[in-house]
Amino acid sequence: MTGREVVVTGLGPVTPIGVGRQEFWRAQLAGVSGVRTVTRFDPAGFPVRIAGEVDLPAALAPGSREERSTDRCTHLALAAARLAVEDASLDLAAEDRDRVGVVLGTGAGGAGGWETNARLLETSGPNRIAARSVVMSMANSSASHIALSCGITGPSTSVVSACASGGEALIGAHQMIASGEADVVLAGGAEAPVTPLLLAGFARTGALSARNDEPGRASRPFDADRAGFVLAEGAAVLILESAEHARARGAEVLARLSGYGRSSDAHHVTSPHPEGAGAARAMRAALRSAGWSAADIGYVNAHGTGTRYNDAAEAKALHAVLGEAAARTPVSATKSMTGHSLGAAGAVEAVVCVQALLHGCVPPTVNLDAVDPGFGLDVVGAEPREVRLGTALSNSFAFGGHNVVLAFGAGGV
Repeated sequence: MTGREVVVTGLGPVTPIGVGRQEFWRAQLAGVSGVRTVTRFDPAGFPVRIAGEVDLPAALAPGSREERSTDRCTHLALAAARLAVEDASLDLAAEDRDRVGVVLGTGAGGAGGWETNARLLETSGPNRIAARSVVMSMANSSASHIALSCGITGPSTSVVSACASGGEALIGAHQMIASGEADVVLAGGAEAPVTPLLLAGFARTGALSARNDEPGRASRPFDADRAGFVLAEGAAVLILESAEHARARGAEVLARLSGYGRSSDAHHVTSPHPEGAGAARAMRAALRSAGWSAADIGYVNAHGTGTRYNDAAEAKALHAVLGEAAARTPVSATKSMTGHSLGAAGAVEAVVCVQALLHGCVPPTVNLDAVDPGFGLDVVGAEPREVRLGTALSNSFAFGGHNVVLAFGAGGV
């Protein structure tokens, strides 16, 4: 990897199992599930009635004006940004804010706002549509509001590549810093897809688990009895900086974003390549950019959605890239606890990787009664595993065939 070294100095997770760095980590170690019967609307009559929902603490909840003028996705993004800035002890007032950037990924953006106004149009006519209906629902709204709220005047952009968006946003931030365009970037993803249309639409694809009577056991990546993913909302923002900038301000370096890889399946809009070929290309690219070999990988946070085809393809990709090491490299799938937050997932799981490196501990994969016998992977089950870690990969694979892999190394300057 050429250019300036990029480090992580702050974490802002907003998830169904915990909000904030410490609460999120404690919930992971405890194997908490954030999946429950949907409360954001009445799901009666829906074939799938469960999801991962976030309970924002009052201190991070939007004010009444902000709530009216922005979508739920932006509410979660702003909360994550505030947490990350605080966690990094980043005094934005002391920064040259022309040298601070924002990159935020999302899959559906302000879908809830579009749905609400579409229903209003149908029932009450065009004159009842909110004047801010377009700006509150556009995909770049979250990035825009983070920049507005923080007074950031450097580059601000949005990434939309479905479930790979959060990971791809971190790549965009890395490129800004490595190239010298910015010194600090607030980067991550946000998603608020627990809406009637999206829940019904994903259910119609057959991709969702319909284990409505046992919400906490519905998300079961790599398990032989897996039957689909669980839709979830969430957000995560990470503070990325150049190593020089972090050193100059005395920041704690939590980890290094050492490399990344991207590829396209060019196979099918919803199904992964059955041999995991695209995923494997992205993993190899991440290793090359970080200057690592397969033997160097200490932990893989899998995309691990819990669908029949995605988990099988990812297992084949891991074997293709890691070779014999695939059977002994710890793998976990934290979507078993958080559900799948689509465009936010890659950022949420980047936080998981940084925390695993910090604590020398791999979080569990809950609901793993029996690993699919065809996988041949060392999937960490119900209990976290203490492991001395120096490196971690975070996998994100998406509808459309987008594949993103991030390579994190242990911190310290």
